[in-house]
Amino acid sequence: MKRRTYLKSVIAVASAAFTDGSETARPIELHVDLTVDQAKEQEMLHNFRTIFQPAARKQPGFIDVKMLKLRLVMQGELSQGANYRFVLTFANEELRKQWVASETHQQVWPTIEKTLKTKDYTIVLYDET
Repeated sequence: MKRRTYLKSVIAVASAAFTDGSETARPIELHVDLTVDQAKEQEMLHNFRTIFQPAARKQPGFIDVKMLKLRLVMQGELSQGANYRFVLTFANEELRKQWVASETHQQVWPTIEKTLKTKDYTIVLYDET
């Protein structure tokens, strides 16, 4: 089963690399500013590393996922109360949307979301250029 998932990911990435250069062929990065409850911080990190990250890695088109902890705002403004940034990279937006719509995502994202002070978080989508 792992081999099949791996092959699907390789095919998806290869397909994206050899298309006509349209927007759907470029890798994307999704950035989500999260306000994690300090009392639940260790639970969130545990769930991210042991539940969410392993599930995301198995998805077609997956490239990377990371959780960044805010150290310092050096210039400008950050979403109010945000203390973490979730960054997800996929081969293209269509594959990311498939992942979000999947039953697996519906099971694993709530393990992160339940540790947040608010579900009103900022989500920003970037195209790699």
